[in-house]
Amino acid sequence: MKEHLWPQPVSRETATTNRGQNAPATTHAINMTPAFALENVALEGNFVRLEPYEESIKTAVGAALDCDAAAWDLFAMSGQGAHFEKWWRDLNEQTARGNWIAYAIRDRATQAVVGTSSFLNIKKERQTVEIGATFLHPEVRSGYVNAESKLLMLRHAFASGARRVELLTDARNARSQAAIAKLGAVREGVLRRDRMTWTGHVRDSVLFAITDLDWPDVRTRLASRLASMNARTSTSQGDQAI
Repeated sequence: MKEHLWPQPVSRETATTNRGQNAPATTHAINMTPAFALENVALEGNFVRLEPYEESIKTAVGAALDCDAAAWDLFAMSGQGAHFEKWWRDLNEQTARGNWIAYAIRDRATQAVVGTSSFLNIKKERQTVEIGATFLHPEVRSGYVNAESKLLMLRHAFASGARRVELLTDARNARSQAAIAKLGAVREGVLRRDRMTWTGHVRDSVLFAITDLDWPDVRTRLASRLASMNARTSTSQGDQAI
């Protein structure tokens, strides 16, 4: 009785070519993680310009942040007055490590630095970043500065491959929560006893987020809001010229 010879399995290490020659099999790992890389570059808008921290603008940034002590009490660290040197040093050190990008916000109408904002908690493996450490001089808080600054930063984040942008604020800061909600961010909940402010208070943080799926609507909403502000500014300038 003739023995049946069944085909033998081919190992993963060896593959048979059409010519009958054995050649090492090649396996290609598929990278399922989209690329996410934020560049530390200036961001230019119609109303504001966001400039990465550098020594030439240090004095102007310090002057812009040296006000409103009550607002600084809600921050994890203070950038006001005597605290500014540590603020400047710490943010630049975090930037050098790739964890942070700090911006000075310059009002193009006056050419003055009027505040600061940052990308922080940059998580490349999760395509996630936080926008925070935002301080605006009281004189510009109700106008176009925050809206366009956030539009520029959100555009940069999502164009760089972000899947999710988070914005956190102290649960006691009703004004900040209202401003974030006005951007179109979704309120996702409260992180209880999330972090400590520089004064020693253990704060609850309200978490908002904008995802890549939200971004088209948020972008349209912000662009429309800024166009309306631009129209009002143009009308005002026209009235003054009459």
